[in-house]
Amino acid sequence: MSTATQSLAAARIESLLDPNSFVEIGAAVTARSTDFNLTEKKAPSDGVITGYGVIDSKLVYVYSQDASVLNGTVGEMHAKKITRLYDLALKTGAPVIGLIDSAGLRLQEASDALEAFGEIYLKTVMASGVIPQITGIFGNCGGGMAVIPGLTDFTFIEEKKGRMFVNAPNTLEGNHVSKCDTASAAFQGAENGVVDGVASEEEVFAKIRALVSLLPSNYEDADAFEECTDDLNRVIEDMDACASDTSLALTRIADDSAFFETGACYARDMVTGFLRLNGNTVGAVANRSAIYDENGEKAEDFGGTISAKGAEKAASFVKFCDSFGIPVLTLTNACGFTATVCNEKKLAKAAARMISAFAEATVPKVNVIIGKAYGNAYVAMNSKAIGADTVFAWEDAEIGMMDASMAAKIMYADDAADVQAKKAEEYRNLQSSVNAAAARGYVDTVIAPADTRKYVIGAFEMLFTKREDRPDKKHGTV
Repeated sequence: MSTATQSLAAARIESLLDPNSFVEIGAAVTARSTDFNLTEKKAPSDGVITGYGVIDSKLVYVYSQDASVLNGTVGEMHAKKITRLYDLALKTGAPVIGLIDSAGLRLQEASDALEAFGEIYLKTVMASGVIPQITGIFGNCGGGMAVIPGLTDFTFIEEKKGRMFVNAPNTLEGNHVSKCDTASAAFQGAENGVVDGVASEEEVFAKIRALVSLLPSNYEDADAFEECTDDLNRVIEDMDACASDTSLALTRIADDSAFFETGACYARDMVTGFLRLNGNTVGAVANRSAIYDENGEKAEDFGGTISAKGAEKAASFVKFCDSFGIPVLTLTNACGFTATVCNEKKLAKAAARMISAFAEATVPKVNVIIGKAYGNAYVAMNSKAIGADTVFAWEDAEIGMMDASMAAKIMYADDAADVQAKKAEEYRNLQSSVNAAAARGYVDTVIAPADTRKYVIGAFEMLFTKREDRPDKKHGTV
């Protein structure tokens, strides 16, 4: 039974958790500082409600900031309540969910608030890779508060009132909120790489609940499983039609066609998210060539290339999966990296981070080549060369350095068109065909698109007991 004072902050907790499951901790805590007449202002719970409850019978810890109390500002005791909640979560191995609605640091408490705020950062970092951390933004999340979503694993923001910023829009030189509202949910969702979903308040709660049900409670939890009622050998008749928009392909593969996409508004050339296969949670990474609208018309075209933002998005997601022992499935249909001046500034580092993430991951890794797999983009997308355990390829996949016609034009630049065409066909058969790659051991099995689900499930079942020893070190540097 909840003991929380009925407020908007408390109502959010009640909306998130299973009914009547919330137990408040530290309800009597209030501001300790007496400077600047703070004693004359009522500060129940010091502006943050903390406690624990359950989502689908899974224990979670929650803090919810109350904007009606000192604008939800973070003072010394406010921060200590959150850090103590983290202490409990780390002891019991359960996720932490933060519901943010705050004007930032409490100016009246100055250095005390700043020191306590730093302690939140420390606890968040210590919990990283140990327990899942999820943030929901329902009001202001500015200044130092905006760093917290960047430190946690997944963030969702309310589409109308949610605002996230390190520097307010009007403080940016040459900008004004009426010109470009850099704090808006839409801008942050598309541009910063931290936000995983922009939605209504009710939809944010639903997304957090769905995510918690998919994730393990901690890095040692092996029980993120539910009984599968879907046919393990289900044939997917239209699978080959989903090669361009891989979010659709992952939906087709998943148990009961349920795919939870993360970072849906950001770097849309790369799809990341979670699905269940035979009841087990699997992380998915797939580069996307195009997005289609509800009428089947092409809404966005990415040309089958991987952008710097897409590579960064994939790298962060794979690192999360590896931290929590979640197997990784990749769908590859990449012909190169995005060739623009903007991308060129960051591509080398971003591609390196993606390669490092796949290569370092010791969880089961399965790759399905569903279209073109050219050059370094193919190598970076969880290829056999950087550690994929099992690689499948569709019958019409193309694997090689580059498109056969382009290769022939380079190698036989001085020859006639008919000679180039002949050499292109020869190159295609010898170097770019899926059979040529399979003959070299780069592909384990050539499959029909319709059979993708059963082969992927079988591979993960085979890899269930995978163990892999690596050099003893603190961590990598990429």
